[in-house]
Amino acid sequence: QVQLVESGGGLVQAGGSLRLSCAASGRTFSSSYRMGWFRQAPGKEREFVAAISKSGGSTAYADSVKGRFIISRDNAKNTVYLQMISLKPEDTAVYYCAADPLNALTVVAGGYRYWGQGTQVTVSS
Repeated sequence: QVQLVESGGGLVQAGGSLRLSCAASGRTFSSSYRMGWFRQAPGKEREFVAAISKSGGSTAYADSVKGRFIISRDNAKNTVYLQMISLKPEDTAVYYCAADPLNALTVVAGGYRYWGQGTQVTVSS
C-alpha cells in the first residue's frame, strides 16, 4: 500500500508559478512506482497532466502544459514534483498525484492504482 500526499497548491496570478510536491509513504517507494499528475476542474473530467517513469528517465506531458510544466522525482526523498510556470486561468483545478507499480509510462488515469487527495491550484486573471 502506498499513501500519497500532495502539497504546494494555492492561489496565484496568471503568469505566476507554483511547485507541487507529492510525498509517498508506505511500501518502499524508491524507484518502484511510475508516477503521474492529473487535474480536475469543476464540471470537467479528470485529465492527464504529466507522467514520469520509475527511474525518472522518461516523461510525458499533456499538450496543454508542454513547455510550462516539468515533472521530476527524487526517489531518495520519496517525492515527485510538478514545477509549473507561466500559469493560466485554465490551469485552475484540483491536482492529483498518482502512482502505479507497472513499468510502462502511461497517461491514462485508469493505469494508476494509488491516488492522493489532491491540492487546489487557482490561477486568477
